[in-house]
Amino acid sequence: MPEHVLMSEIEIITDGGRRRRWSASEKLRIVEETLEEGTSISVVARRNGGAPNLLYRWRRLMLDGGAVAVSEDDDVTSNRAVRQMEG
Repeated sequence: MPEHVLMSEIEIITDGGRRRRWSASEKLRIVEETLEEGTSISVVARRNGGAPNLLYRWRRLMLDGGAVAVSEDDDVTSNRAVRQMEG
């Protein structure tokens, strides 16, 4: 095939530079999908329009800090620290 044919059409797809915002309930639902036996995080990410590394992060935060952890992208405070602050 001639070289000019190989490089004749290039399509660039962009998302407009905006980041998607996920609600806490969306994050929880998606993370719960990843916890089902035999489920691939990459497949769940693709199905929901997210990146696998983001789902790994949410899942780690949720498993470490509970549902509160995925509601914000802030630092996670352990339950123990919360109890100490309350007492």
